[in-house]
Amino acid sequence: MFEQCEWFNEPSVWSLDGDTLDVTTDPKTDFWRKTHYGFTRDSGHCFGVRTQGDFTAQVRVRGQFHALYDQAGLMVRIDASAWMKAGVEFTDGLLMMSSVLTVGQSDWAIGSPIEATEGFWMRASVTQGVLRVQHSVDGKTWPLLRLAPFPVAAHYFVGPLCCTPERGGLQVQFSRFTVSTPLQKDLHDLS
Repeated sequence: MFEQCEWFNEPSVWSLDGDTLDVTTDPKTDFWRKTHYGFTRDSGHCFGVRTQGDFTAQVRVRGQFHALYDQAGLMVRIDASAWMKAGVEFTDGLLMMSSVLTVGQSDWAIGSPIEATEGFWMRASVTQGVLRVQHSVDGKTWPLLRLAPFPVAAHYFVGPLCCTPERGGLQVQFSRFTVSTPLQKDLHDLS
């Protein structure tokens, strides 16, 4: 799938080997819009593909997260004021599940701490104006992280993302990236 992707904010250092993408973040990169801090940043790295309407995307993520706001996961983007990022974020000394939904302004939802020494998976589905975000530590069981309304669009830009608002040099590996028709599973189907 990576062969169909393009960069939004290409990092200085990255490589692609088959279905494995290795990225080293540039300094002070982030996606954020207005809320609390008052600033807008649209400088994070995302290697994505454009969909033809609704979809399900998923990716495996591995990284060494240790500085405040180190983050990586999956992004769904319409434009600079309508997007979602979800994955892990290092905050308050812990690696946490995290998601930011932006429609005009960003919110920020923190989930549970996660043990991701072997990596983790992210999945996002958009179907008829509804965004469903799931995560997994084994690629088999997918608890719900977020369910939210999301603007309907003819195309979405979706792909792996990583950012380091407080530094540069986070090394992240993404693999097994897929984009397909939307899953038609029940909301509480964990598979």
